[in-house]
Amino acid sequence: MKINFDKANITMSISIAIVCVILVSVSLVQFKTVEQVNETDIETMRDEELREQISLWKSKWEEANEKLEETNSKINEYNEKLESNEEASELLDEELRKSQLILGTTDVVGDGVVITLTDTEESPIEAADLVDLINELRFAGAEAISINGVRIVNMTDIVDIDSYIIIKPSQRLVSPYVVKAIGNQTYLVSTLCLKNSGFVDKYNNSGKSVKLDKQRNIKIPKYSGTMNIKYMKEVTDK
Repeated sequence: MKINFDKANITMSISIAIVCVILVSVSLVQFKTVEQVNETDIETMRDEELREQISLWKSKWEEANEKLEETNSKINEYNEKLESNEEASELLDEELRKSQLILGTTDVVGDGVVITLTDTEESPIEAADLVDLINELRFAGAEAISINGVRIVNMTDIVDIDSYIIIKPSQRLVSPYVVKAIGNQTYLVSTLCLKNSGFVDKYNNSGKSVKLDKQRNIKIPKYSGTMNIKYMKEVTDK
């Protein structure tokens, strides 16, 4: 999955890169200092001075080597931090994606069923019929539902107003009512088509017109309304 770094992540990465360059540069200067030895000076040195210089070069070498190890350790530490940030970013992105799918705030596609309810002269479709169907679909494991292209979520209200079916606050529905549901087709069909007691038989036997079809790649749009939470709040006491 492609990760989009925000400004903070980019700034951190640049800072880490600069620090690494500085640390490596310091180490290289240290090694260069050790390697710059004047052969003429060595030839003119007395034994005691030579021993002192060898001891000094050895100390500088050990110091440079220690600095190199420290630099490598820092680079590894920064790389681990970058990797952990990428993993955390991926995890957050995945959790956000799942939340959006559950809440219905993103367009979705998948296999499922399409149920078409049509008014008849004897028995027009009412809001209660659609509510009953939605409950049956949820019971059967539907993961996304829409009516006439309007996404249905947990807070959706469907009511009868002045001989019309309204999805509050102001979306009016008219016959035919095309209900799309994404989920396990076997569960959805078996639940809705139970002999006599299933939604399809029960409503067709009552004079209403109900038709069910299995379909692949059903597209359901995201919820376009506002989700207002009035009564519940997060528990802060642990």
